[in-house]
Amino acid sequence: MNIKINNPAEDKTDEMEILPEILPIIPLRNSVLFPHQIIPLAVGREKSLKLLADINEQTNYIGVIAQKQGLVDDPGPDDLYQWGTIATVLKVIDLPDDSKSVIVQGIHRFRLLDFAQSDPYIKVVIEKMDDVTTDDLQTEALVMNLRTLMQSISEYLPNITGEHLMMLTNIQDPGRLTDTAISLLNLETPEKETILEIVSVKERIEKATFILNEYLQKLEIGSKIQNEVQGEISKSQREYFLREQMKAIHKELGDDKEGVEIAELREKLEESELPEDAHKVTEKEIDRLSRMPSSSAEYTVSRTYIDWLLDLPWNKSTEDNLDLKKAEEILEGDHYGLVKVKKRVIEYLAVRKLKKDMKGPILCFMGPPGVGKTSLGKSIASALGRKFIRISLGGLRDEAEIRGHRRTYIGALPGRIIQSIKRAGTNNPVFMLDEIDKIGMDFRGDPSSALLEVLDPEQNFSFADHYLDVDFDLSKVMFIATANIADPIPPALKDRMETLELPGYIEEEKLQIARKFLVPKQIEEHGLSDEQIVFHDDALRQIIRSYTREAGVRNLEREIAAICRHVAKQVASEETKRQEIEEERVRKALGPIKFFSETSERIIRPGIATGVAWTAAGGDILFIEATRMKGKGNLILTGQLGDVMKESAQAALSYIRSRAEDLGLADLDFESENIHVHVPAGGIPKDGPSAGVTILSAMASLLTGKLVHSDIAMTGEITLRGTVLPVGGIKEKVLAAHRAGIRHMILPWKNEKDLEETPEEVREEMKFSFIKEMSEVLELALQHENEEKAADDNAA
Repeated sequence: MNIKINNPAEDKTDEMEILPEILPIIPLRNSVLFPHQIIPLAVGREKSLKLLADINEQTNYIGVIAQKQGLVDDPGPDDLYQWGTIATVLKVIDLPDDSKSVIVQGIHRFRLLDFAQSDPYIKVVIEKMDDVTTDDLQTEALVMNLRTLMQSISEYLPNITGEHLMMLTNIQDPGRLTDTAISLLNLETPEKETILEIVSVKERIEKATFILNEYLQKLEIGSKIQNEVQGEISKSQREYFLREQMKAIHKELGDDKEGVEIAELREKLEESELPEDAHKVTEKEIDRLSRMPSSSAEYTVSRTYIDWLLDLPWNKSTEDNLDLKKAEEILEGDHYGLVKVKKRVIEYLAVRKLKKDMKGPILCFMGPPGVGKTSLGKSIASALGRKFIRISLGGLRDEAEIRGHRRTYIGALPGRIIQSIKRAGTNNPVFMLDEIDKIGMDFRGDPSSALLEVLDPEQNFSFADHYLDVDFDLSKVMFIATANIADPIPPALKDRMETLELPGYIEEEKLQIARKFLVPKQIEEHGLSDEQIVFHDDALRQIIRSYTREAGVRNLEREIAAICRHVAKQVASEETKRQEIEEERVRKALGPIKFFSETSERIIRPGIATGVAWTAAGGDILFIEATRMKGKGNLILTGQLGDVMKESAQAALSYIRSRAEDLGLADLDFESENIHVHVPAGGIPKDGPSAGVTILSAMASLLTGKLVHSDIAMTGEITLRGTVLPVGGIKEKVLAAHRAGIRHMILPWKNEKDLEETPEEVREEMKFSFIKEMSEVLELALQHENEEKAADDNAA
């Protein structure tokens, strides 16, 4: 290691007068050099090394300026402050890594006027700045206060020793005293630079006093926080030792509460009939709890986990009611109709009677709103003699709701399946998963995928909840899911369930439901009695036909409730006369009729046909209207139709044009007329191919001038070759037509087998025509000349 030492003259007075006006500059990172301060500098930048190489014993003056940003490696004019310190190089030490260590001593302040050069190192033009001193009492007071502040600061900073304080005491020059005090503290570069740039000694001391006061306050607050933290730690340690001593004292006195608690848990474990795996896990967790201090946060978590394991009904089952006649009576007493579902439940009971260990079925009740899916689950539980649990899955998006959270999470709990089983207290309840078609998914997972294990009899005997981390047997549970439509349910989940479709009710069924269930319920809920109000069948039929149009009975119950409120008002007004609810009274209570039988009134001119559509609410009728106008042979389609429905209209028009001669349209110029097809209720999106025959009939009626029979509804997909293809939702469509008062339906011949699912009463009241060809549709749907004449005569 080579060391070059420059010994500056002790008396710098003469040299100060001949200081150069242009100085080479060493930029200083994250620090400020003050006059009279001696500091070592680590020099590694290329420009600074070249500067040191040019220094000799005669010219060893340099300028030291602080950088604004310490991370800049090659600072330019904008990266340096405008004030710095003239310094002399005392020592240059060569280091093994080719860098250098330089010891410099500050001499005098300077202000940067201009940059003389940038390469090979920076040189600047400077102006030497002398201190402006003021000798007065205020300055003396500031000096005394400064020394006092440094004394206070030294109590918090071990790096400021007694030697430093002695040095500050011996410095008499106020300006030098301020510079030295500031240089001893670990302040931010901008604060030190502020002091360097003040030439007025009095102002410099005032600014330094402000900075030191703020610095002292920070030290005092930090020391207070540290003492409080240390006190808390000491307090916790003290409490721990005291608790251990208390524990030992209680143990000697035979009053060990924690020991009693652990003993109670062990006793409860022995009394419970946990499966082997669950018994091992619980025993291990109790041993772990016994070695844990009760003040620990983990103690509560572990205790809660043990309680869950011990409280679950691992082997607790309710005894099934295997009296088939009694079960059938309960089902019949709670619900009218729903033959298929009741039959399935009785079959399950019959098999259960023969085979005690059979697995619980996974049923899915599919049907429109208001047909009694949820309430049917309660009736099944009552018929079986089991507990009933219901959870709503509508809008569920978090997979942890099904499987639970890991115990590592704060506030973790088992999933809703295990929570509900615990509340039921048995391992074989009737478990209803309501609205399974409305489950969502997002970044928290897919709950429907988590249900795949729950709703599979081949897997759910070992259901793994994330919180329990022990398999729980769900095979004895009777799961019943409910849904309005099947499409949103994932195929894998749908495949695991036995779907039972609940069709909409026909008028006679609604009448029986209203008479047996809805009217007595609403009379009781409104504080009335049978002596005060009585509903006649004609009134109930009036409500069903003219005030509700639905597959279920929810709106029917609301209208009955409205009539009960109307009567309750009169009873409350002390009218004691028995209220007879007949048709006239219904109109008075419910207002104008809401629904009319539109079929015969809508088809008043050619170009209108009646179709039926499947909907989630059980099906509905729809009218398709067509009109013609002069144009260029365009087909206009309106009514918010989907692509498939639009294509059906194109196919219908193409078929008519290809059969123009057979239909008596040989003279019609299709290229000079536009045809507009519209499906009313334009606010409702419509799609699907099943309206093909209805669109065909409306177009053919328009172009031939023949009316479509007003008492016929139709459905079916059409093809260009003239055949009619089968469609879905026949049961819902037939019920919708029956509700609308239509008694004749045209159906594709391949859909004849689907009529078996419709109620027998409906089939007996309606006439069905099954067709293969589109020509058959027109033959049945369009009125002939003699029929039209007879209709006109009747109208006359």
